[in-house]
Parts: sequence; structure tokens; C-alpha cells
Amino acid sequence: MAPELAVDPRAFPCAPPADLDDPRVIVEHDWQAFRAVDRMKNHWDRPGWSEHQHTYYWMLTFADATALVRRTEHYQGALEPLNMDPVPADGLHVTMVRIGATELVTPPQLQRLVDLAQHLPVIKFRILAHPLAGSRGAVRFSLTPWSPLVGLHAALSTLGAQAGVPGGKPTSTFRPHLGVAYNNAERSAAPVIDVVSQLRSLPPVALDVTSVDLVKLRRQGRTYRWETVRTVPLRPAGTASAVPGAGAGAQ
Repeated sequence: MAPELAVDPRAFPCAPPADLDDPRVIVEHDWQAFRAVDRMKNHWDRPGWSEHQHTYYWMLTFADATALVRRTEHYQGALEPLNMDPVPADGLHVTMVRIGATELVTPPQLQRLVDLAQHLPVIKFRILAHPLAGSRGAVRFSLTPWSPLVGLHAALSTLGAQAGVPGGKPTSTFRPHLGVAYNNAERSAAPVIDVVSQLRSLPPVALDVTSVDLVKLRRQGRTYRWETVRTVPLRPAGTASAVPGAGAGAQ
């Protein structure tokens, strides 16, 4: 069982899907939440985020996922008339856990976190990136199943607490997603929803999650860039996991 997710108006969707493993339930839940959006906001209008800020995060990255890159570029071409900011091929990612701003994480804390992560009790798993939905600030893939991602988030959050880093949002408000394009201005959501509704017929892309990256993230113009501090491999299938839900969906 993955940790329980909570209803939170600051998350999107504010309520989690009724089933964290059923692709049909998750995809439909994401789509209905996006269809209910009236106005989209400027993703980059984030007080405190400047090009001078660097923050440590745990992320899943997909630089070598050729099928995902091709599919993403296909959708970005269709979205081009909307003048959104496409996520570059080498910038595709799933944000997992915020560790803390670089000035608030000491070198001993970071080293402690890296040391703890070498024993991360999470098994490799496979997820699917389904076309296509969105949020109040972006167009994005829906990801299924959620259970292994939620389990990984919980495990990484536990490591952060043990290392004493500032940390980020609790696992209860985690909503997995993979961005395709960021909205860069206040606008009516209807034209975006209309375009996205025509891009939902292709099958999902399979992604094997075999590692998680500790990165130093920054904004560069209207995109995100990062330096990888450490890549932590996940455990092979069949390895016992000490974190409830962390092995769900393992391949």
C-alpha cells in the first residue's frame, strides 16, 4: 500500500484519484480536473524563484528516453500556436522531492543525504506516460500507476528528515506528472483544453524508472536546468523493500 494522499486545494488535482494503480481512473481523473480549469496562470510567476536561486531536488530524468522525446516533440509541434514554453528534450523530468535551497543545505547534510540514499529501499519500476492533460500552469503527461511514485516520494522524504534538510511538500499532497509545455501568461483555459483534447488518442509511452537523481536546479530564462550531484540506482526486482508501497508496480 502506498502512503495515503490527502485533498489539498494547493495541489492539482486538489483531490487524488480514487485508485492509484488503475490507469483508466488516473487518466480520466487528470483530464476531468484539467477540463474544469477556467483560467490558466503564468507558470513563471513564482515569487522567490529567480535565475540566481539554486535548489536541491530529487528528480526522475529521461535524457535517454528516445520514445518519450519523440512523442513530446510531436505534441509540442501541435501546441506551437498557443505560444507556450516547450520543455526541451534534455529537460524532461518528474519532480519528486524538494531538498532545500543550496544556501540552507550544509555540505555535511548533503553528504549525509547521499550516504543514506545508497541504501534507498525502493525497487525499480515501470510507469506509463499517457497523453495528454494539464494543470493551471502547464500541459503535461498523466503518469500511471501512482503507487510506486508515491512510495518513492515517501522514501526520499524520510531520508531528507533523517539528514535534517529543509525538505518540501509532504507526500500526502504529491501529484505525479511530467510536463510538456509551460504556460507563460494569464489566459482562458478553453483554447488550450481544446487543442489538448485532440492530442489524446496515441498510446502511452513506457518509462523504466531504474534510478533517481539528486540535482541542483535553477531557472534559465523560461526553462529549468540542473546539474546532477548524484544518481542513485534503485534496487533490482525481487529485493526486499522496507518502505510500504515502495515496491508497488515493480517490473
